[in-house]
Formats: sequence, structure tokens, C-alpha cells
Amino acid sequence: MGETKVSIVKTTQNPGYAEIYEAVKKALDMIGGIGDIIRTGDLVLINPSWVAPPVEREAGCITIPEVPRAIADLVKDLGARPVIAESSAVGVNTEKVIEASGYRDLREMGYEVINLKKTPYVNMPTENGKIFDTVECWELVQQADVIISVPKLKTHDQTEMTCAIKNLKGLLTDKWKRLEHQEGLFESVIDLLTALKPKLAVVDAIVCQEGIGPVFGRPVEMDLILAGKDLVAVDSTCAQLIGYDPSETLLTVNAAARGLGVINPEEIEIIGEPLDSVKRRFLRAIEDDPVQVEDFHLIHGEVTCTGCRNTVMSALIDMRNADQLEFLSGVWVLTGGALLPDGVSRENVVTVGKCMPKESRTERHVKGCPPNNAYVVKAIIGDRAAVKRMYADDTLDKTES
Repeated sequence: MGETKVSIVKTTQNPGYAEIYEAVKKALDMIGGIGDIIRTGDLVLINPSWVAPPVEREAGCITIPEVPRAIADLVKDLGARPVIAESSAVGVNTEKVIEASGYRDLREMGYEVINLKKTPYVNMPTENGKIFDTVECWELVQQADVIISVPKLKTHDQTEMTCAIKNLKGLLTDKWKRLEHQEGLFESVIDLLTALKPKLAVVDAIVCQEGIGPVFGRPVEMDLILAGKDLVAVDSTCAQLIGYDPSETLLTVNAAARGLGVINPEEIEIIGEPLDSVKRRFLRAIEDDPVQVEDFHLIHGEVTCTGCRNTVMSALIDMRNADQLEFLSGVWVLTGGALLPDGVSRENVVTVGKCMPKESRTERHVKGCPPNNAYVVKAIIGDRAAVKRMYADDTLDKTES
């Protein structure tokens, strides 16, 4: 068995802070502690997931505050300065996430809880970036001596799974988050990984989310904390935990291909709970509530990846939730180089994604790899109605700037 270690610790149902602290400490002790990566005086950025305000405390949407709090307390014990910092999704007010989730309570207790969207930004260089030579992050991110990713484990409507690697996207500016979608999410997130060089991941898998994550999926109680110093190995293990082969989660595959960590399960030593005793197959985004509308046609081409498949499905579910399915009638959506059927007017066709050949793109083309759900909805609806964004405060026009 290889030296790469990932720990799995079981909690009881609905654990309180004291139990979560002990679970986090145990998980870290199992992988050798954190004294080798954190020194006295270090600035340690603890990065939870704050994608959007949760509908309730534990809906499996964001990292619950007790997990980063436990890490912060352990960091303080080493004489370092812990800062809990994140920026929410594009168009989402981060302060509303902090208010709705319990992180405001941490502020009042004296913890540093930082809304990165209110801080200055800088450009950070990547290492042999495939999409970007630099990424636009926040000044605090650049100043940090150590970055710790503290994700919530969820399925995802574009990347199959979101965990330690994908979570780092919250350390980008909104402008750069959009740009990554436009230019190629599955490689640009790995460019970001090379720039940030996080040294640890602690996964909140107490209540996870399956189906159409990362916001509107179905809560799944797992009662687990995982930890590891190799984010690729952590994500590989979490993929198996929720029923994927690691080869199905492209961010993990691409990170391993660049030599950024270990993906092969045979080279990862799992300590604590045996994986087979705690794993459970999660409902995947593409399997969750397909939308059936008369005279609506969705055609995926041969090169369509899960990014565009899941994005389109998620966009359709957004339309269903917004009571806008009426606008699907008569519309054709094509992805991945799918050919336009004979006799169909191009005016009725929405083409999606970077893999559509330029000559096949219609006036209603949605660019991106994969594009944002909201832009797919906009292309379908056109000027017939406003796009109802499901968890963002800003309009689509505002977030375009």
C-alpha cells in the first residue's frame, strides 16, 4: 500500500461541535497530524463551500460551520492564524450565506470569517497552465501560507461530483469563475490547483447531497469526516464513497494526469472506517427528475461530455422550478456536434457548448465548457420572459458584466 493516506471517521447522527471537533482531530491525527504543514505564525486560509444560502441548516448545500471551526481551533493550538474565507457563487451575496448558515455566530465568537468578495483581488501565476497562465484570486489567498480545502461532498450538475478540488473555485473572483466556464472548466480548475497548492483537505460528509447538486439536490446523511494531504487522493476516495469510479470524475483524472496527486485506489491507504462499510451509491445529476415536454427535442452528439449533459438537464429543471416549461415547446437543443435534423428551422435551435462546430452554431448558441445553466435557459426563452435565477440576487444582465 502506498504512503498516500486518506482517513475516514464516523460521527453519530446530528453531531454537535464537541463531537465534530473530536472527529476532525481524529481524522487529522490518522494522517500524521498537521504540524508538518503549519508553523507558528502562519496565515492559514480555511476554505469552506459557501455556494448559496442554504434552505435550512443541514440541506447538504454548504460546509457546516462546525467543521472549519474545529480546524481553526487546531490551527490556533499550533500558534498559527486561522482565517475562514470564501466567496459564494456568481451573483450570490456572500453575506447572506454567512447570515443564513451560522458563520455569523463564529464571527461573534471571535473567529475571522471573511467574505472574499469584499477584499482586493490579485493575479496569481499557474504552473504550466493549460488554459490560463494566471488566475484572478483574492489578495488574502495570495498572502496565505497554507490553504485548506473544506468542501461539502455533493454530486454536481456539471462535474459529476464536487469535493476538495472543485471547492477551490470559490477562491476566484466572479469574473474569473465565469471565464473558467467559457474557456474550459475541467482544465482551468486544475490550473487553479497548481496556483494555490493547497496542503490539506477536510471533507464535511456529515450530510451530503445527491441528484441535482450543488444547491438543489437531495440531502443524504452519511455522518462522516474525511481528511488527506493529497487532494487528488481525497477526491478519488470520495468518488468511490458515493458510487463513482474515480475515472468518471474528470477533475480528479485531469489533476492526476498533471502529477498533482494520486488517483489509483491501490496506491491510497484508507485509515479508519473501511470504505466498503460506509459507501453508498448517490443518485447522479443526470438521473434526477428528467423533464418531459411535448414537442421539445434534446439531441446529444457523439462528443458530448457529462458537463453539457448535466448542464442542460439542470437548466431544464431550473425552468421547471420556475414554472417556465411552456417555453420549451418547439425548441431543439443540440450539444456535442449533433447534426441539425432535416426540415428544422435554425431559428428554433439552441446549440450548446464549445464542442459545437462553428459552422453548426445557431444565433441562439450558448458558449462555454460547460456553460452556466442560466445562459442555457436564456437561449431557450429569448425575449419571451426573464430568466429566473434560482439562488442569485443579481439579474443575468448584471452578472454578465
